[in-house]
Amino acid sequence: MNEGTVFATFVVVFREALEAGLIIGIILTVLARLKAHHYFSGVALSSLTALFLSFFIGGWLSSMADNAQDRAKEIIEGVISLAAAGVLTYMFFWMEAQARRIRPEIESKIETALSQKDYFAMVSLPFFAVFREGAETVLFLKAVAIQSGGAVSWIGGVTGLLAATVITGFIFFGGRRVPLKPLFRWTGFFILIIAAGLLAYGIHELEEAKWVPQFIYPLYNINHILNEKEGVGSFLKALFGYNANPSLTEVIVYWSYLIVTYVLVIQQERQAFKKG
Repeated sequence: MNEGTVFATFVVVFREALEAGLIIGIILTVLARLKAHHYFSGVALSSLTALFLSFFIGGWLSSMADNAQDRAKEIIEGVISLAAAGVLTYMFFWMEAQARRIRPEIESKIETALSQKDYFAMVSLPFFAVFREGAETVLFLKAVAIQSGGAVSWIGGVTGLLAATVITGFIFFGGRRVPLKPLFRWTGFFILIIAAGLLAYGIHELEEAKWVPQFIYPLYNINHILNEKEGVGSFLKALFGYNANPSLTEVIVYWSYLIVTYVLVIQQERQAFKKG
């Protein structure tokens, strides 16, 4: 298994599982504080159902991509890669914007559901939280497997899940303060670079399928210096979408994405600073 695939899988699974764990932890904390322990089983069942549904979607995606042939396969793989890049980007900026408000919003929703004895609202909140994170994860895992030309890294996924579980346990059961902001920030930066690689790879596949015009291919070829199919080059390809012989279109898309996201991050930082 390529080390780049393992690390990329670890980062995203860790991030997604931590987000879902924090939301479930907040829900259970509010229920415990309001002595509504009888809802615990409903929260657990809805979370497990969402997790199962996410795995089902992942299996369907894999089957669809693996059974497709030639041009259809290139189109499907390109679309999956572009979708994964879009979802990862949205996830980063959504979490950056919602980090401060997510806890009071969840607590308010739970308290409202309890006061109205709305069981559906109570179980739907953890369901959609877990399903959103799970669906994002399986989409990403398939995109990375496509990009690296290999299988999903179970080592990276399981390790990321365990790490997120441990940190969540420290916060809600161990009563420890964990510096989540820098943790989310640094994993977020890795995610944006991973998303840039997935975006460029998606464009490459759609170029092959003649859905996107291919300009100046290859723009350069440095495989003789850093081969993308072996050693460090293979690691960088799996992790960041490194391509030793890209087209001009891929290069423009890759760097335009990184520049635009960098500008958006700076703007978001300035707005957060002004708000105090």
